[in-house]
Amino acid sequence: MIGRLKGLLAHKQPPWLVIDVHGVGYELEAPMSTFYDLPEVGREVALFTHYAQKEDSVSLYGFLSEAERRLFRDVQKVSGIGAKIALAVLSGVSVGEFARLVQTGDVTALTRIPGIGKKTAERMVVELRDRAVDLAAGAPGGLPSAGPVPADPLSEAIVALQQLGYKPAEAQKMAKAAVEEGDSAEIIIRKALKSALR
Repeated sequence: MIGRLKGLLAHKQPPWLVIDVHGVGYELEAPMSTFYDLPEVGREVALFTHYAQKEDSVSLYGFLSEAERRLFRDVQKVSGIGAKIALAVLSGVSVGEFARLVQTGDVTALTRIPGIGKKTAERMVVELRDRAVDLAAGAPGGLPSAGPVPADPLSEAIVALQQLGYKPAEAQKMAKAAVEEGDSAEIIIRKALKSALR
């Protein structure tokens, strides 16, 4: 079981990143909450990881905080939820905000996260309400910082939104409505997701 990786950030393109650990490149899938705070490519990074093995695939997921990893694991304990929706949850809301939505039973806000329908949101509230207090306690505070500006931030943001479950036309509309001159892909995605959750 791989629980944590520390090495050089070799590549980042939402939702994928590669960490070079002594010459071995580990490919991980990460939520946008982690991408917001990643250093520049070539800098050292340490991530908590979740290793998942299925019959036909092996996946490695990376998180900057233990609270994110715990939420990722807890959400998947809800029946009918897999890794893709768990990543969408972390990309759509912070750990603290998710805990608040579950505690207050805000099903409407939860259904604004891609891939979550009313029944799934209701199951989340019922099955995770007891754990929400612990999740909120472990959630880090502070706002995510913006990363470096990539070559074409708008295109990168549109691709990332599609990978989070939005349809191509919807992703394009969201990103174009959110973009302002000088924005990095991470900032565009963050603003688009915030607008979608209003």
